[in-house]
Amino acid sequence: MDSFISQLDYPLFVVTAAAGAERSGCLVGFASQCSINPVRFTVWLSKANQTFRTARAAGQLAVHLLRPDQHRLAELFGGRSGDDGVDKFAGVPWTPGPGGVPVLDGCPAWFVGRIERQCDDGDHVAFLLAPVEHGTNGPPTNGVFRLSDAGDIAPAHPAD
Repeated sequence: MDSFISQLDYPLFVVTAAAGAERSGCLVGFASQCSINPVRFTVWLSKANQTFRTARAAGQLAVHLLRPDQHRLAELFGGRSGDDGVDKFAGVPWTPGPGGVPVLDGCPAWFVGRIERQCDDGDHVAFLLAPVEHGTNGPPTNGVFRLSDAGDIAPAHPAD
């Protein structure tokens, strides 16, 4: 399976969550549209991640596309952990979305989805999202931040 998976170059997303006063976010490589009608999108969050714990108590998640030049933002959300007391939102412009979920201001496109269902898939849990609000910041971009763009980012939590 490794030879198959090594051929893939998935887009990466920043997923943010809020539950009560707690905010968290992480860089996600496992995400996909999973239905056309009705539109549904699924993100898989690592059980080792603080964002997973926040998402379990949240009603919505925000999913953000990144441009290839947003490496610093990807590194912040992928290489730092809220478990270490890092406030990933300090110094990053964001706006509260539905339910208080942080929506990052500088991303080319984003949506907030209501969590419809959670499914334990091993070391990750799938969150099925029904879009409730979306937005763009400027014209469409010709590229998105991909797995190959993140090769130098050391994950905040290692894979088991």
